[in-house]
Amino acid sequence: MEKIWAYLLHLGYNMWLDWEHPNYRESDSVCTTSLRCEKEVWDRLVEEMPKYGVNMVVIDLGEGVKYRSHPEIAIDGAWEVDTLKEELKKMRDKGLEPIPKLNFSTTHDHWLGKYSRCVSTEEYYKVCSDLINEVIDIFGGPRFFHLGMDEETYEHQRDMLYVVVRQYELWWHDFLFLVNEVDRNGARAWIWSDHLWRHKEEFLQKMPKQVVQSNWYYDKEFSSDIVYVRAYLELAEAGYDQIPTGSNWSCEDNFPLTVEFCKKNIPDEHLLGFLQTSWRPTTRKWFETHIKALEAVKRGREIYI
Repeated sequence: MEKIWAYLLHLGYNMWLDWEHPNYRESDSVCTTSLRCEKEVWDRLVEEMPKYGVNMVVIDLGEGVKYRSHPEIAIDGAWEVDTLKEELKKMRDKGLEPIPKLNFSTTHDHWLGKYSRCVSTEEYYKVCSDLINEVIDIFGGPRFFHLGMDEETYEHQRDMLYVVVRQYELWWHDFLFLVNEVDRNGARAWIWSDHLWRHKEEFLQKMPKQVVQSNWYYDKEFSSDIVYVRAYLELAEAGYDQIPTGSNWSCEDNFPLTVEFCKKNIPDEHLLGFLQTSWRPTTRKWFETHIKALEAVKRGREIYI
């Protein structure tokens, strides 16, 4: 089977700060009431992706869709469901496999609006179930569904107005609930793997093997002494399917270096492919950053081949 060469594209982007913290006033990290996805930039990136060898687009939906089940989540400028379906068809026509992503980590769930303050309640579970069901239907039965689930710690939420961190059995209860919702709709759950960094034994004992793992690391040095790098090896030893993730967030060479390291250290049958991220909104301001990220995908593919 052809390896996955995926790129993360943002429709919604409300996943960090819930107020205008004085240290981040000029940052894209602050949540907004208007969509930060410019259609012209979206179109240009979708057109460019196949030229760099990308064959999958992971779409971070968030607050960017007027969900029929919960239209109250949408913000100004959010796309109609039919508009999203048209865009998915355009991607498929270009040889790009669209995959949905909704991040249910409490550090990155501001896109849920009022429901981000209802975590682990019956209302919350119903909304999560409704959204997963609807999104899988919108995407016509996608192969994967990315649930996020990264960075749910106090340290990551220390600058937020409202702090919620699930721990111990509650984290697992909610996580496995989400996985089950994905499973019963015929898709395969996919997550960020950093819970492993802080809870190795528990993670390896309780994490279902069918959940696809995206460990992530964005720097230059690849040493097993680094906990974030060692996670690739730990997941490989435990037999999980992996889609390692790189980025040009802090290092332009990170993605090809990630490919080089993981090709050597992850058994081919468990290395499904790779995911590149820029962690920037789909706007003109960041267009060149996206292109540089795509250029890194091309270099990574050349190393892999």
